[in-house]
Amino acid sequence: MQKTRIIVIGAGGQIGSELTPVLRKEYGENNVIASDIRSDICPAVLEGGPFELMDCMDNQRLIEVIIKHKVTQIYHLVALLSAVGEHKPLMAWNINVGSLLNVLEIARELHLSVFIPSSIGVFGPSTPKKNTPQETIMRPITIYGITKICGEMLGDYYFKKYGVDTRGIRFPGIISNVTKPGGGTTDYAVEIFYDALQKGIYTCYLKEDTYLDMMYMPDAIRAAITLMEANPKTLIHRNAYNVSAMSFCPRDLAEEIKKHIPTFVIEYKPDPVKQAIADSWPDNMDDSMAKKEWHWHATYTLPEMVKDMLSTLKKQLTQEEKLS
Repeated sequence: MQKTRIIVIGAGGQIGSELTPVLRKEYGENNVIASDIRSDICPAVLEGGPFELMDCMDNQRLIEVIIKHKVTQIYHLVALLSAVGEHKPLMAWNINVGSLLNVLEIARELHLSVFIPSSIGVFGPSTPKKNTPQETIMRPITIYGITKICGEMLGDYYFKKYGVDTRGIRFPGIISNVTKPGGGTTDYAVEIFYDALQKGIYTCYLKEDTYLDMMYMPDAIRAAITLMEANPKTLIHRNAYNVSAMSFCPRDLAEEIKKHIPTFVIEYKPDPVKQAIADSWPDNMDDSMAKKEWHWHATYTLPEMVKDMLSTLKKQLTQEEKLS
């Protein structure tokens, strides 16, 4: 049986910087290759196993790296996020769709499996906001959402036409204690912790009652790996599964933080662009298909996530102060 050898493309990003070490722990550090267009990334990713400096838009370089390391599985995590994409729509299209097409073509030629992350960004104002179904109306208002729908459909196309083993997840907003916000609409749910600890006050760019589906990074990582390890015979909705963990608004999150930092204050100054994007996304998704087809279940609740985030970031910030 062929040994699983994985390449994580975009390993320096929000998901990749935490997914890569977990994959190396599970599959062996030499069997998980990290790649990114930059080398100034998380030291744990850069130094914890093989690393390739690579632009995934460069087809020839991508093929060379995959063949060199005898790769069998690709986690393709490269994307320009929602808020940034609205300022650079053409770049978002070229990166989000162009790089995926490169990966899918190579996967077709070399018989590789591919993980393609999608997002709640694929949904739009006409989508049911509560308990959003696996299959429903998808009319996004952002270039990010449009590119993610294309990604889902391309994954389906390459599976049905060429037999490429493509799999994907519609991630909600992801909360990380490792990487700082990178231009997503849900990034307030990370920014708020830094400001709570460092300033005691946070100005939120969304209205206080804006509910969004959210997930703590450990659950997001586990979801991706569990799906890629699932029996392909059980997978019907391959690209892409709704997954859900918790739904809250800025007011809910602030109140939970106040249980640990009673003096914390939150203010609201909604940004019209980000607010419009958030208003077009679901409050929470129905993830019953993921539960049924590959036994998905979330671990972290809102109180558990807040407690862990504050504890972890407090230690990190204290350590940074000592080193500065």
